[in-house]
Amino acid sequence: MDRLPSAATFESMHYGSASQMGLIWQQARAPLVVPVLKLLVVLCLAMSVMLFVERVYMGIVIVLVKLFRYKPEKKYKWEPLRDDLELGNSAYPMVLVQIPMYNEKEVYQLSIGAACGLSWPSDRIIIQVLDDSTDPIIKNMVEVECQRWASKGINIKYEIRENRNGYKAGALKEGMKHSYVNLCDYVAIFDADFQPEPNFLWRTIPFLAHNPEVALVQARWKFVNANECLMTRMQEMSLDYHFLVEQEVGSSTYAFFGFNGTAGVWRISALNEAGGWKDRTTVEDMDLAVRAGLKGGKFVYLSDLKVKSELPSTFKAFRYQQHRWSCGPANLFKKMAMEIIRNKKVSMWKKFYVIYSFFFVRKIVAHVVTFVFYCVVMPATVLVPEVEVPKWGAVYIPSIITLLNAVGTPRSLHLLVFWILFENVMSMHRTKATLTGLLEAGRVNEWVVTEKLGDALKTKSGGKAARQPRIRTGERLHFLELLVGAYLFFCGCYDLTYGRNHYFIYLFLQSIAFFVVGIGYVGTFVPNS
Repeated sequence: MDRLPSAATFESMHYGSASQMGLIWQQARAPLVVPVLKLLVVLCLAMSVMLFVERVYMGIVIVLVKLFRYKPEKKYKWEPLRDDLELGNSAYPMVLVQIPMYNEKEVYQLSIGAACGLSWPSDRIIIQVLDDSTDPIIKNMVEVECQRWASKGINIKYEIRENRNGYKAGALKEGMKHSYVNLCDYVAIFDADFQPEPNFLWRTIPFLAHNPEVALVQARWKFVNANECLMTRMQEMSLDYHFLVEQEVGSSTYAFFGFNGTAGVWRISALNEAGGWKDRTTVEDMDLAVRAGLKGGKFVYLSDLKVKSELPSTFKAFRYQQHRWSCGPANLFKKMAMEIIRNKKVSMWKKFYVIYSFFFVRKIVAHVVTFVFYCVVMPATVLVPEVEVPKWGAVYIPSIITLLNAVGTPRSLHLLVFWILFENVMSMHRTKATLTGLLEAGRVNEWVVTEKLGDALKTKSGGKAARQPRIRTGERLHFLELLVGAYLFFCGCYDLTYGRNHYFIYLFLQSIAFFVVGIGYVGTFVPNS
């Protein structure tokens, strides 16, 4: 009878494998690992400088905007539209209000009610509900709601189509084909969770009516559920910077910025001249804005006009939204880069701004450098002490960028550390989505409608503390986050034991953030019943 291997045999095998792995590492380290890591550090530092310069530039512009009290009303002609005794209501332009929706059970009444409550001459406005719902019960509820408002004298149209081709872009495009749209001068668009104030049209339409070169007027988003959980607070910080800085800079310098897809009013002739809605990417709103901008249309952003909306409060919904918002712009950049370069209608500086600042730095570099540098390359330098990251690249630049990003939401300054850690985790998904868009691979055209909860959480919890719902382990665990978290934790332990960089504090905190997201303890949970 064969003898069983002894414990000593197993131990020798273990040490033999370990020593063999160590030998391979030592042999590959000098000729391969060190040069590659040095190159990655140089590339990441270059991208960090690009992002730093972009953030400082926008900061300077915003300071000048505030210092000189820039207002769109000063740059463009704006005066309230008034009654005309001879023409009557026909003196007012005809406005179409589009509300695209898909199975929006929790919020459809809010958006339809807010749109029907807009103050405007009743015979000069058409509310168009574009319902792509696949659930027959929800579809019937939306139709009944439209009929209810129609019975009150509101000119509201309930439109459906046979398929969901093109998703939101397809629905908006189909909506523009109806004969009554030919009577309209402008179109206001609101997603299903948006609730404009009654004076929305009185604030926006005069810019379009008095300035024929203006193609778009965009309002700011206001978040009704920002305090729902820590994840929504983090989103508020990121989006406030986008609206208070990025959109304001684009509007005040080149009269160009990305249309946010909702809470905006388009000149219908400018929309049609730009080619209308296209569904070639998951950012049909940005696609239209770039094409309209290349036609010479000017965009106006109103930071003091806020429209109430809802932030995704479940991690699943937020992750799908971020995939769409990161993959789409990268894919659009690939499709339109040469078209922008060859354009003859706009100045060279505006083309440079759109290609370099708007697309390359903000939509590609910002995502890639955040994940690759701070979650992959910097931790790797702990294991390879021959490669060093200069202090200005590891500490000073990211600190200044972070502080500049935080100015949009002063009330959340105490959450800055949590925001940094969470943004680094999300940068992994954004980087993956960005590469998917550039390479046109896999989920490049995946469109998942962002789930809106409305008052669902309060309703289902019955006003009491919600009982933790049962969720399958497979649905809750995110293995990619757990893997990156393990890598960062290992690097932190190595730095604590052998290193001299003192990165271990950051590495441990960042690994915890990846682990927390990896096991699904982020965002809210909504019971199914």
